[in-house]
Amino acid sequence: MTAAPALSAPPVAAMRRARSSPRSAARTRSLWNLAAIVVVWATSLIVVAVWIAGGEIQSLLGGGADSLNALGRAAGLASANLLFYQVLLMARVPLFERGFGRDGITRMHRIVGFWSFALFTAHIGLQILGYAVAADVNPIEQAWQFIWDYPGMLLATAGTALLLLVVVTSVRKARKRLRYESWHLLHLYGYLGVGLAVPHMLWTGADFIVSRSATVYWWAMWAVTMAAVIVFRLGVPLARSLRHGIRVSAVEPDGRSGVSVRMTGRRIDALKARGGQFFVWRFLDGPGWSRGHPFSLAADPSGGELVISARFVGDGTHRLAALRPGTRVLIEGPYGTMTADERRGGHLLMIGAGAGVAPLVAILDEADWQPGGATLLVRDHAAADALRTDAIDRLVRERGLRHAPLPGPRAHTTSSWLPASHARWAGADLVRYVSPRPADNDVFLCGPPTWMDAVRADLRRAGVAADRIHLEAFTV
Repeated sequence: MTAAPALSAPPVAAMRRARSSPRSAARTRSLWNLAAIVVVWATSLIVVAVWIAGGEIQSLLGGGADSLNALGRAAGLASANLLFYQVLLMARVPLFERGFGRDGITRMHRIVGFWSFALFTAHIGLQILGYAVAADVNPIEQAWQFIWDYPGMLLATAGTALLLLVVVTSVRKARKRLRYESWHLLHLYGYLGVGLAVPHMLWTGADFIVSRSATVYWWAMWAVTMAAVIVFRLGVPLARSLRHGIRVSAVEPDGRSGVSVRMTGRRIDALKARGGQFFVWRFLDGPGWSRGHPFSLAADPSGGELVISARFVGDGTHRLAALRPGTRVLIEGPYGTMTADERRGGHLLMIGAGAGVAPLVAILDEADWQPGGATLLVRDHAAADALRTDAIDRLVRERGLRHAPLPGPRAHTTSSWLPASHARWAGADLVRYVSPRPADNDVFLCGPPTWMDAVRADLRRAGVAADRIHLEAFTV
């Protein structure tokens, strides 16, 4: 069998305690999660009530044009509500950030986006057919009348085109052909699309104006959604950036193909950032500064310094290497729930790939663990590509971290997350080797999504409980 990964862990006499007071983070997060779920379901039930109050059940049972229009209005109501949540989920609203976590929000955003657009399309088609049947005209003629004769329909048509642009560019094949910066810019048009598509419903939709309370609800949802974008995507980040005055203090090479950026500012502790969380960073170094880049913290921020580490994969990351000390930085965050608070107790097993090692090192920096009580496995295509090696060596030397690098090309047999040098190992067996009691592990996982899926499957086979596997997707 292939040789086992070498685990380095010299004896250590002292242990650092990064956090001394006990935390009730799991219970607090559960309460946030419950509050977020209640809000989502409450608004969904209001939509159903509005549809029923409009006499749509009777119309649905009436057949013909009445049934088509009733179904079309149901699809429109559901689509409008989902479109609002499509925006709210990505507007950095604290309720959803704390309740669902960034990884959960990302998954929900994809699902909600698919269904909102599908229902929106169904709404358009059903209403055109319903009105065409009722007026005994050609559906194409009816569609033309909608666009030119109904209030707000020109805006809605433009909004639909923008939403279609966002959907098409989000398809996996199209997404791979676009640079992140280009895709992100196109994706922002979704906000404008929603802003243009929804008002016509509020002006002319029967179910939107069936009663004063329904009208108030829909206009309030539209106003709240727009306000959330302005406040949490623009106002709060700008105010926070001005308050803390963050600037680049140093730029250093990190491995053969990476860079670390260190930043300082006023009262960094007031950000209440945690190891494992991320910010969206904008460096004011010239044209293109407005493009935000999500990078996780690569060190414990409690020391008054913010550190990120990135591998060169695109224009944004190459630009980091050219930053100069003193460059001003705008921030959004901190975001994410993958912190040391997620621990249930027991051995810490950290598994990262590429730049995914950065938040894991930050968590280890901050977390409270005994010498030998934490193990770090790191996958890289080549040993020279490894990031945060100095910080990892310090954790091995000063705190007794057990570290096993796993460099090399990916194995194409057994577990795809292992390198070719360990192709004969089953992933679950390797997990049991580095941590003989997997059920007692708290596993923190960070890397590309498909790679994490493979690791998670082997962790479950090795006996790690699902609620002890903590992860957030790391993509650029």
